[in-house]
Amino acid sequence: MRGSRTTEKTAVVLLAAMDHTGTVLAQRQIADKSNEIPAFATLLDAIENLDGVVITADALHTQHAHGAHLRSRGAHYLAIVKKNHAKLHDQVRHLPWRDMPLEHYDRTRAHHRIEIRRLKAAAFDHLDYPDAKQALQITRWRLDRATGEPTIERIYLITSLAPGTATGPELASWIRGHWGIENLLHHVRDRTFREDDSKVRTGHLPRTMTSLRNLAIGVHRQDGAANMAAALRRAARDYRRPLTALRLT
Repeated sequence: MRGSRTTEKTAVVLLAAMDHTGTVLAQRQIADKSNEIPAFATLLDAIENLDGVVITADALHTQHAHGAHLRSRGAHYLAIVKKNHAKLHDQVRHLPWRDMPLEHYDRTRAHHRIEIRRLKAAAFDHLDYPDAKQALQITRWRLDRATGEPTIERIYLITSLAPGTATGPELASWIRGHWGIENLLHHVRDRTFREDDSKVRTGHLPRTMTSLRNLAIGVHRQDGAANMAAALRRAARDYRRPLTALRLT
């Protein structure tokens, strides 16, 4: 929240847990001079039941303690592995991926580009991570139709889901859904609500205002809204619409 920065303190930073519908289930403020890692467990502990839930998070949260905490809560993880975890990244990257069968293939055209995604999975019971059962490789091939420039990106993940627990299309959908927080939440707060332009700075008000924005987004999502800006305009024109969305009429 850039607008909450003052000459005496840094901007407020918040960590949120969002479900697949775009509804924020929990939120925690990051302590000054800290980062998201210490807030991970307390954030998820605000959610009562995680039994059987599949959790995705940024690579920063691929921490042994986080994996162990999720498994102790009965949740499964899909954890992104990057070079900031060099040993684990090397272990996963050097698996014999060429010999692994293709689990899922997807081709899309959007934003002036063609994208092909391939998913492979490798059962692996001695990964250096709590209760890891499989390693995954996502290969993304993109072609920019304007420039003709192709790019190839490989992403590696590990999961506590045993082989056969989820299909290739399910795994691919969950992995793609992880990036949905950018479009379903951050983009809406940044562009539609113009959150960074807010000058609310006093005490807990920045966090409170974000909680209210999250609530509004969640209510409109559950009411079937796909375009949040249009949903807000409709609600502003007729006071009965918010009441209907909240099931109060």
